[in-house]
Amino acid sequence: MNTFKVSVQETSNNNIVKFEVNQFITKHQSFEFNNIDEAKPSPLAQQLFYLPFVKKIYISGNFIAVERFDIVQWADVQDEVREQIEAYLNDGGIVIIEKEAPKKVPVTVYAEATPNPSVMKFVANKKIATALFEFTSIDDAKLSPLATELFHFPFVKSVFLEENYVSITKYDIAEWQDITVQLRELIKTFIENGKDVVLPEAVEKLEKTTHQKDSNFDALDDTSKQIVNILEEYVKPAVASDGGNIQFLSYDENTKSVNVLLQGACSGCPSSTFTLKNGIENMLKEMLPGKVNMVEAING
Repeated sequence: MNTFKVSVQETSNNNIVKFEVNQFITKHQSFEFNNIDEAKPSPLAQQLFYLPFVKKIYISGNFIAVERFDIVQWADVQDEVREQIEAYLNDGGIVIIEKEAPKKVPVTVYAEATPNPSVMKFVANKKIATALFEFTSIDDAKLSPLATELFHFPFVKSVFLEENYVSITKYDIAEWQDITVQLRELIKTFIENGKDVVLPEAVEKLEKTTHQKDSNFDALDDTSKQIVNILEEYVKPAVASDGGNIQFLSYDENTKSVNVLLQGACSGCPSSTFTLKNGIENMLKEMLPGKVNMVEAING
């Protein structure tokens, strides 16, 4: 049985808190309920409306957002709500009643070139994954039905999944102009049919849950934590827009060297590897003087 884990995420609105789940709870659909009568399609939302401070509920993808009345502060009740949602889901509670077979969800997917000529980024208008995943072979992709299907094409070398896009690395046996439309249509149809892009248990098995990531971060030394925070704030947003990712691997205090893993469009492109390595190295040297001498960039 898949274990649901729920975490509390603050929003820019003090009245609204997001309860993020470690797997999808709707099939790429969104629902908004203003009262208990409107919430008939959602037994979960109806249960939450019994809490006197609940004003509005929004359910989408892998989270439940709840707006409160001013009679309480979230700090006093959010843990109780989180526990209630988690217990409900783990007891097999229904989130949305499916009155009929899931309808096709209108999905758009567009192809976007990346700085790496071997990688194309396919961007969807829906959230398709709750974490970041990279698969380099069909055996490696057992936890992702979409990646498994993509690997049936002989020209697919690796598949990188982020929240709303798929980056595909190809072998040189095919040109993008010959295969882009075929790949885009497969991804679009797959999402429209409400299939699992990644299996629910993948986040847990591959240690991608918020709790697991927080535990891994807490175990790092102070300099490593500083490096991770710099990468998260200054490097990751830029490379994500190009269909890639940078992952911190290790820091050696004696040699003052940093190892990072390049994924997606960042991986395997000699020019981007060199540019990224030098860019990260110079940034860390400047922001952490005396603590970093070199950066080693490993291709995923």
